[in-house]
Amino acid sequence: MSKVTVFGSFVVDLMARVTVTPKSGETVKGSYFKMSAGGKGSNQAVAAKRAGANVVMITKVGQDNFKDIDLTSFEREEISTVFIFIDNEKPTGVALIMVGEEDGQNIITVVPGASDNILLEEVKKAKNEIISGSHLLIQLETNLDVTIEAINIAKENNVKVILNPAPVINLPDAIYEGIYLITPNELEAESLSGVKINDEKSLIKTTNFFHEKGVENVIITLGSKGVYISTKSERVFVEAIEVEVVDTTGAGDAFNVGLVAALASGRK
Repeated sequence: MSKVTVFGSFVVDLMARVTVTPKSGETVKGSYFKMSAGGKGSNQAVAAKRAGANVVMITKVGQDNFKDIDLTSFEREEISTVFIFIDNEKPTGVALIMVGEEDGQNIITVVPGASDNILLEEVKKAKNEIISGSHLLIQLETNLDVTIEAINIAKENNVKVILNPAPVINLPDAIYEGIYLITPNELEAESLSGVKINDEKSLIKTTNFFHEKGVENVIITLGSKGVYISTKSERVFVEAIEVEVVDTTGAGDAFNVGLVAALASGRK
């Protein structure tokens, strides 16, 4: 399997299960708490490794106790920590997660911390790792200037870029040109395109927005409904397999990893 470079965030997940999601000004009692390694970049790197990919992770953490959770997590998964940079000023990022016990749906607030303070010179140090892989998997939890730099390095060296545009932010048009695949969920696709998704016609209009910007392939994830795939030659809707939902945290990360691992193994 070809090498996959993951450029993204590491945060410590602070997760609580709740019976009822609190309203503004309300306090509720949780039933369970867990602290673990997280962040879209970290989640995707670990899952890609477990899926059999050769993985390199590029991220940044603070000089604090949470840093050790990061390093221990990657070392346990046998993922190189060479390009995990240390920030002496900003802390390691955290994600505050509440998960509903009944429906498994979550509410998440991410404070990216050091992951949002990666320097251009640090990205350039990792250039050889980016260009030696077949795919670059990237998200938007890191600062935009270095995210664009990593994408440009990959594009200029014929590395296929898979952009998971989460959390959604306004993106410059230039970032889309030459992207091999973009994988927004329904809300992210609506926010980026300005199109309300409610039927196939609106899905076509939304995917055309990305194609016209220069994106080669588009996959819009639609939660329990499935995914809509649009390429230069075909459009197809794939229904989701019905399962009992326990916790949706990381579902998008898992989807992206399964996809990139398959692509890196030569599947189309």
